Amino acid sequence: MQTSYTWGTGRRKNAVARVRIAPGEGKILINERDVQEYFPRLCWVTQALEPLKTAGVEGKMDVYVNAHGGGLTGQAGAVRLGIARALIKVNPELRPALKRAGMLCRDSRMVERKKYGQKGARAKYQFSKR
Repeated sequence: MQTSYTWGTGRRKNAVARVRIAPGEGKILINERDVQEYFPRLCWVTQALEPLKTAGVEGKMDVYVNAHGGGLTGQAGAVRLGIARALIKVNPELRPALKRAGMLCRDSRMVERKKYGQKGARAKYQFSKR
């Protein structure tokens, strides 16, 4: 394994992804599993690898990800942000392209908390007049 890694951290919902990238033959491992094996849906794989395609380095970088927390949708978004941040550290000239594509924004939407006296965050118990 190489030692010239570049790190990037991505977060989305309750998911956190610590991403290491290095020049290589395009190997992508998430939690020591292949990306297609880890993300069973194509939309998750596409979203997670979007920064590599935008930067034009698909197949030229090895990506190693440690993802935890949340679900697979959140983890795919976290991996996307982590890869984008790591690519900028490698090559700062990629920043305008990645920013234009909206890959450097941390998606701050979180699950709203449940309120007391209610069924959920917004759902209320049925009102009975009589």
